[in-house]
Amino acid sequence: QLQLVESGGGLVQPGGSLRLSCVVSGFTARYYVIGWFRQAPGKEREGVSSIRNDGGSTAYADSVKGRFTISRDNAKNTAYLQMNSLKPEDSAVYYCAATGRWGQPVLSRNEYNYWGQGTEVTVSS
Repeated sequence: QLQLVESGGGLVQPGGSLRLSCVVSGFTARYYVIGWFRQAPGKEREGVSSIRNDGGSTAYADSVKGRFTISRDNAKNTAYLQMNSLKPEDSAVYYCAATGRWGQPVLSRNEYNYWGQGTEVTVSS
């Protein structure tokens, strides 16, 4: 059974850092593009970052460029999102997702077939 499980969320002060993890099970992660998305209350789910199946290419939303870094360790079937210089507007539930194909990173949620349950990030003083 395909499963993605996020962890690492929590409460952090503005300017702080968090690292989210996404453990993939039930399939071999190296064959799929992995993405991170977020959804704040009352807002649409938006693409934050994505990484090619081999880790060789990444994509970021403009709002997080220079602050967030996506990575993956295919040997561990795990993807990460390092979030630095966090702002209150980064507060949301963060989801990882996997496409059903290999290829270039993509931030459109319509490209993703498999989703985790989410981990909440709150940035507040």
